[in-house]
This record gives sequence, C-alpha cells and structure tokens, in this order.
Amino acid sequence: QLQLVESGGGLVQPGGSLRLSCAASGFTLGYRAIGWFRQAPGKEREGVSCITWHGRIANYADSVKDRFTISRDSAKNTVYLQLNSLKPEDTGVYYCAERETGTCSSYSTTYGTWGQGTQVTVSS
Repeated sequence: QLQLVESGGGLVQPGGSLRLSCAASGFTLGYRAIGWFRQAPGKEREGVSCITWHGRIANYADSVKDRFTISRDSAKNTVYLQLNSLKPEDTGVYYCAERETGTCSSYSTTYGTWGQGTQVTVSS
C-alpha cells in the first residue's frame, strides 16, 4: 500500500521555525516529484513548494520564497520542508503529495498519493 506520512507540525510563535517531513512507505520516492500544499481554515488548498525527482529543481510560492526550503533524502525515502520566519498567515494543514511524472506542477489534481496532513499553527 502506497502511503505518505507527514510529521513535524506544531504550534510556534511568529518568527519561529519548524521542519516538516514527508516519509514514503510501500514505494520509493525515486523518480517522483513531491509537492507540499497547505490549506487554511475557510480557504482553498494552495501549493507551497515542489521538488523534482532528481532534486535539482525546487519551486516555491511567492508567499514563502526565501523563508521555506524543500529538500529530499533518497536514502531515507523522505522529503523535508524547512519553515523559517513563520508568520500567522502560514497557519494551516500541510500536505505532501507525489507526482509520478517526476516534474512539478501547481495543479493539485495532477498529484497521486497524498498524506493525511500535519497542522502548523503560528500564533503568539
């Protein structure tokens, strides 16, 4: 069974940091691109970041550029999202998803397996 499991969310003060993990089981991330999306209460899901299968291309939403960093560790079959300088507007449930083609897309419908999400709350 293909599964993605996110972890690392929590409550943090503005300006703080978190590192989210997206671990795959039942398959290897190998040639798949991984995207991170988030959904705030009452808002639509939005793309945050994506990394291609080879890790050489990483894309970011304008709202998180220069604050978030995506990376992947093939040996651990895991993709990470480092969140720095967090703002209250970064609050939401963060999801990772895999894209079989290996390339990134901002369209969530082009992704296959999704994780269950991890809550990030930025508040003082």
